[in-house]
Amino acid sequence: MKIPKLRWIIAILLFLSTMINYADRLALSIVSRDLRTEFHMTEQDYSYVITAFFVAYAVMYAGSGYLVDRLGTRRGFALFISTWSIAAVLHAVVVGRWSLTAVRFLLGLGEPGNWPAAAKAVGEWFPPHQRALGVGIFNAGSSLGSAIAPPMVAYLTLRYGWRFAFLFTGALGLAWLAAWLFFYQPPHRNRLLCAEEYAVIKDQVEPPEEATAVRSKIDWRKVIRMRECYTLILARFFTDPVIYFIIFWLPEYLRKERGFDLKMVGDYAWVPFTVAGGGYFFGGWLSGRLMRAGWKLPDARKFVMLLGALIMPTAILAPLVPQAWMAIAATCCITTGHAFFVSNIQTLPTDLFRGNEVGTASGFSGMGGAIGGILANIGTGYIVQHFSYAPVFFMAGLMHPLSVGLVYWLLPNRYFAKAG
Repeated sequence: MKIPKLRWIIAILLFLSTMINYADRLALSIVSRDLRTEFHMTEQDYSYVITAFFVAYAVMYAGSGYLVDRLGTRRGFALFISTWSIAAVLHAVVVGRWSLTAVRFLLGLGEPGNWPAAAKAVGEWFPPHQRALGVGIFNAGSSLGSAIAPPMVAYLTLRYGWRFAFLFTGALGLAWLAAWLFFYQPPHRNRLLCAEEYAVIKDQVEPPEEATAVRSKIDWRKVIRMRECYTLILARFFTDPVIYFIIFWLPEYLRKERGFDLKMVGDYAWVPFTVAGGGYFFGGWLSGRLMRAGWKLPDARKFVMLLGALIMPTAILAPLVPQAWMAIAATCCITTGHAFFVSNIQTLPTDLFRGNEVGTASGFSGMGGAIGGILANIGTGYIVQHFSYAPVFFMAGLMHPLSVGLVYWLLPNRYFAKAG
């Protein structure tokens, strides 16, 4: 059996994995006040639970890229989604803050593998002018996952209890795994790939893994010392915490500062993430469109990142406006600006590194984002418990302009020699 346009089915699978990934991680924030009440936890205690996730996430993000490069995309992805789906299911049996912390830590060990594996899959299946679109497609899954989680988890919790909500989201990942193992092999070995499509992509995508002689000798020390890598680490160190703040703290903010109950969170907290979905698609498409119009690859990537960064200062207004819908509108600007930015910065490892180094470089850059998330999350817990959300939104509005400035400064176009 041959399937036409198979690379777009692969893209849909990557989209769905990212959707499930975000639904699993966001589920806790939807029911956080219920768990905090049941387990007698303060906001600072809640920040420590999230920090356990981020510690594991930071450590394994670096290791996940290396493991994906060593195991290959198919087996590496299967390993990580199995781990995080089991962790999601185990949330249903926690009995207090320590067991909750433990399963969040396990979730953090599994979830980062989604990104280097998805980036590597895009590198294997998509030519350069389509890669940002491919990355935008799978990152759009984060918006859908974040959008469906509030109403879905709120409904399941109100009807069946919060433990069933975690069982359900974890089961989605195990179902996805079966589809992944059926559909995915790299192009040169995929029994489902039509000869016509293979002829189109074989000379444009990364070479077969077996042809990469150094696959088993990836020098991660060399990769992390490269200017290309540490620039991406810095850029994500400053920007990833912004979207983590929205994911883990927006429901808390709406309930504490805007008077929402659980049903209202389910009714409205999905809006910023749905709006951002279009940003992922458009941001990925736009850089490819600029390249087809004659722009150089690095100029196209950086320009779209700049557009996203220019939107972000709107975040400063979110806690200052008088109506809740205005705060949600400002949050939509945050998620959309981040979507433009991330659909291109997460494509840069495929532009800057050799095929057997893409996962490793992507993993290190994500590690930088997770470390930023750890520090920002601890600070957020303290600030909102003792002061307000306004300082956090203020800092969130400035991080992307800072990071895009670093990219323009530290990565001039000559570093994109791999892209031609």
